[in-house]
Amino acid sequence: MELFEAIKNRRSIRAFKDKPVPEEKLMKILEAARWAPSAGNLQAWEFIVVKEQKLKEQVATAALSQWFIAEAPVAVVVCANQNRSARRYGERGRELYSIQDATLATQNMILAAHAEGLSSCIVGAFYEEEVRRVLKIPEGVRPIAIIPIGYPGERPEAPERYELSKVVHRNGY
Repeated sequence: MELFEAIKNRRSIRAFKDKPVPEEKLMKILEAARWAPSAGNLQAWEFIVVKEQKLKEQVATAALSQWFIAEAPVAVVVCANQNRSARRYGERGRELYSIQDATLATQNMILAAHAEGLSSCIVGAFYEEEVRRVLKIPEGVRPIAIIPIGYPGERPEAPERYELSKVVHRNGY
């Protein structure tokens, strides 16, 4: 799939078919995430793959009862390894660079899923401490996003976007 086509045609999907995601496709998606750029090449991310139904339900509950997470065949919780980034960059690494790293990996992940004929959605609304407890995430590793992945059960239209003239500023704001 051509890059610009993937960027323009990818949609956030919240309905999934009851069809498993092949392990080979999942590994390609995780591999794409692993190749994201990162501050100082520290790769300050961790990926928790959740396939067990009861755990997906607990994660969905922690995500303000967004049940489509539990309906997807797989959910990946993308985490920022704040300790890894802080060792080199101190507080800025802990509070910014690690989160940027995890977010860049997330973008690669959702584009790779789309390229593999799968769909996903970036879920950022969740009770962080509850997700941490359910998945036994250690201190210094912060859950940033929940990515349900599966075959699409819906085909939403493209959302409107601002014109470039509204968001691009040259030589200052």
